[in-house]
Amino acid sequence: MHLDAFRWLLTDDGQQLLAAAESETGEELAVQSRLRRLGTSDQVAAALTQVELRRRAVDKFGDLARRMYFTPEGLEQATRLPVARHRAARLEAASTTTVIDLGCGIGGDLVAAAAAGMTVAGVDLDPVRVAVAEANLAALGLPGAVTVADATRLDTSPFDVAFADPARRSARGRQFSVDDWTPPWSFVSELFRRAACVKVAPGIPHDLVPAEVEAEWVSDHGEVKEAALWSERLATVSRRATVIGHGGLATITDEDDDAAEVRAVADYLYEPDGAVIRAGLVTAVAAGVGGGLVDEHIAYVTSDHAFRTPFARGYRVTEELPYREKPLRAALRERGIGSLTIKKRGVSVVPDQLRQRLSLQGDRAATLVLTRVAGHGTALLVEPL
Repeated sequence: MHLDAFRWLLTDDGQQLLAAAESETGEELAVQSRLRRLGTSDQVAAALTQVELRRRAVDKFGDLARRMYFTPEGLEQATRLPVARHRAARLEAASTTTVIDLGCGIGGDLVAAAAAGMTVAGVDLDPVRVAVAEANLAALGLPGAVTVADATRLDTSPFDVAFADPARRSARGRQFSVDDWTPPWSFVSELFRRAACVKVAPGIPHDLVPAEVEAEWVSDHGEVKEAALWSERLATVSRRATVIGHGGLATITDEDDDAAEVRAVADYLYEPDGAVIRAGLVTAVAAGVGGGLVDEHIAYVTSDHAFRTPFARGYRVTEELPYREKPLRAALRERGIGSLTIKKRGVSVVPDQLRQRLSLQGDRAATLVLTRVAGHGTALLVEPL
């Protein structure tokens, strides 16, 4: 998106075109032709792009998306609003009054922090992202300052907390080395000397996290979205898993962890949330349901009791089926199972390919878990709790 075209969208004429574009339906070329009475082809393209991005952004920003502005890359990289609100709530609980966002993108985290009552400032190297972030604050009636600047050259000491979300993409694609992030890990490491929070990919290795820093993995409705690293001044534990769902937010930490033994599969099986697995807190879930592990290397928990827990999906184990493919096919056909959800962990199985080879027939639907139990391949027929 060109900066001039975006700035024009914020004018009265641009807003008129944007409103018209939002109400248009029909074939794309016909829509573009009708909108040309309100702007140039570039301006029409910019308006239609915003309409499409707002539609896609509802998944991340809910109803706010219809009033916000985006770039394709900025929307992809932006924090989901429930996750950003959780982070802002943690900052507020730590008596934070001022925050600087070092690489603010389209301003998703700025919006959450400002809405929580904090004084916010954001910087980014891209003038378009800065203009979009500034427009989002204005569109939502939130105070804040945004400017083009190099985060690595700023004095952040006037702010209570520095927040950073290092870019992990470049012209060469996704960057897996932390030294290729923007800003690089060397800069991020220095931030941890003061009050700071850094958003990183959920796959960050545990051994990369400094000893005094809290690592928090966050999932939103079952999808692991990020890890947040909290410097020593903001940390409360070493490892945390936070899950956000329809029932609200729940968190489990290494202080809830306990030793768990490997035991035989009991009446119930629990599949820990991805954030719990990333945080290495599967044994904490086992302790919470009074159970144990099915295998010391597999993230499944088994228990004699049925529990409702936000940290795992629960199943009732109905029976164990043959693990080998031919007798498994016969067992499924005998039970009239024609629709099968296959879950697997710790075994070399491609569910779609296996489902096709099984040639299922029948009217029943079922869930099959393929995993290792005490080191041996096992097939379990289960029912969601």
